[in-house]
Amino acid sequence: MFKLIFTDSYNKRAKKFLKKHKDLITQYEKVLTLLEINPHHPSLRLHKLEGKLKDLHSISINISYRITIEFIIEDETIIPINIGSHEDVYS
Repeated sequence: MFKLIFTDSYNKRAKKFLKKHKDLITQYEKVLTLLEINPHHPSLRLHKLEGKLKDLHSISINISYRITIEFIIEDETIIPINIGSHEDVYS
């Protein structure tokens, strides 16, 4: 099982995001649970990013929204970095 480590900056972003998208709270919680159990689960669509975000990975909440993460396999640690639309997290 992986360990999620939440930073203050991520918690602020997530709180703001979930306040705006109350309809996604259940789905968001499901994604975090699945991320802890199996970050490679196909529904998360985990993939490594490129360019200026090359040190990060991304997972999908749904077709429109993503969470970027720092994915450290050696320590089985996952640190969420950003949450939002495709455009929000990749720009």
